Amino acid sequence: MLDLFLYAFVAFLVILDPPGTAAIFLGITPHDTPVERRTQALKATAIAGGVLVAFAVAGEFLLRALGISLPAFQVAGGLLLFLLAADMVMVRQSGLRATEREQAEAQASDHDISVFPLAIPLIAGPGAMTTVVLLRGRVGDDPEALGVVVAALALALAVTLAAMLAASPLMRLLGRTGADVLSRVLGVVLAALAAQIVLDGVRGFFAA
Repeated sequence: MLDLFLYAFVAFLVILDPPGTAAIFLGITPHDTPVERRTQALKATAIAGGVLVAFAVAGEFLLRALGISLPAFQVAGGLLLFLLAADMVMVRQSGLRATEREQAEAQASDHDISVFPLAIPLIAGPGAMTTVVLLRGRVGDDPEALGVVVAALALALAVTLAAMLAASPLMRLLGRTGADVLSRVLGVVLAALAAQIVLDGVRGFFAA
């Protein structure tokens, strides 16, 4: 169970990218007070957590209803995660994270950004949704193992929340260069994880 927890925690941590999320959060709330930032960060984390837990519980059922096999979803999900990894390494936009246009719109508007684009798609984006469904399929119907995955998700979300709450001092500590280097390193790790997921899906397809 410890191995499963560590695997899931690292996967979620890489996907959520707390330093990158904190940097974007800081960028779309330049005129907010510390209290407003804290409120929006807490709300966004709670919403994203609810969405991801719902995918963990009902995601596989939805796949079955649509007639999609788990190996097929693994291959598709791995490819999506690879695109996200390319975003992180090459610093380009594929639409899997909040785009620059969405960030600019959020910054220019006066409405609460905790739901969009912060909770969705920045935190609970396609990459995170794909990861939680894949991990759910890996543990099967074992409630204890599912609890371990949810616990790992909760911890990763807590780290992301802490990064957002500490966004200003964190960015001062890392600097722009440090944040870019960290994001690229996490992107390489995510690319390797994506390749492994695709290989597992191909193996599962031919073993079925």
